[in-house]
Amino acid sequence: MNVIPAKIAGVKNITITTPTPYGIKNNIILATAGICGVNNVFTIGGAQAIASLAYGTKTIKKVDKIVGPGNFYVNYAKKKVFGDVGIDMIAGPSEILILCDKYINSDYIVMDLFSQAEHDKLSKCFLISLNEKYIDNIIKKIKKKIKFMLRKKIIKNSLNKNSLIIKANNLNEICKIINIISPEHLEICLKNSNKILNNIYNAGAIFLGKFSPEVLGDYCAGPSHVLPTSGNAKFSSCLGIYDFLKFSSIIDFSKKGLKKVFKYTYNSAFKEGLQCHALSIKYRNYNV
Repeated sequence: MNVIPAKIAGVKNITITTPTPYGIKNNIILATAGICGVNNVFTIGGAQAIASLAYGTKTIKKVDKIVGPGNFYVNYAKKKVFGDVGIDMIAGPSEILILCDKYINSDYIVMDLFSQAEHDKLSKCFLISLNEKYIDNIIKKIKKKIKFMLRKKIIKNSLNKNSLIIKANNLNEICKIINIISPEHLEICLKNSNKILNNIYNAGAIFLGKFSPEVLGDYCAGPSHVLPTSGNAKFSSCLGIYDFLKFSSIIDFSKKGLKKVFKYTYNSAFKEGLQCHALSIKYRNYNV
């Protein structure tokens, strides 16, 4: 989800970092990196990986831009090094907002909430519905199913401390709430999931209908699954090819063209009190 957009954009040297808990290397990650044409793989993670990439070490060369999601420490590190190196966005901890109604099997919704909550104890889960009985049913199933989850401690922490269930009054109110929260992942699980789509302006990725769970985005759907979190969808989009492209302005005036803009440019510089700016264009206008 990071390498392919970079490759398409023409990035020539790609480095990835990946932690190796207990010293165990993940062969799937290594194989995937090889297939995608990654140049360097380093077994390091967390804030220390960000620092190493940003400033370089004896082993790791300094890079121009760092992209990808991470936990609180990774994102704080990305904020700190921004300016010394480029970054994509603040992506993480993970979050989901699910809008659902009684026409959707509540088991689907419970597992979709769990799937995000199990990422991290700081993950955020939001549930919105118009139907109070349906909400009560979901709460009961959460309590019943959570004890069977392998990562139940993380899920409980996320749901108890960082999550919210909202009973809304109408769809207009729901749209306002969604656009304020600006979730990383938005599931719209309604009988007619397209009904409110045009009124949603702030969301990283939108999953429509009961057969489009967010987990598809984690592994196989969408251009990338590096998405803005913490309300950043108000001004950011998912990672894409454009994150690996940059542009330069090219200015090429003729003698005639310079004379056309001389008066405006000279007067603007003079009024701003920048004498040398004014003289720079004045010399050319009268001496070319």
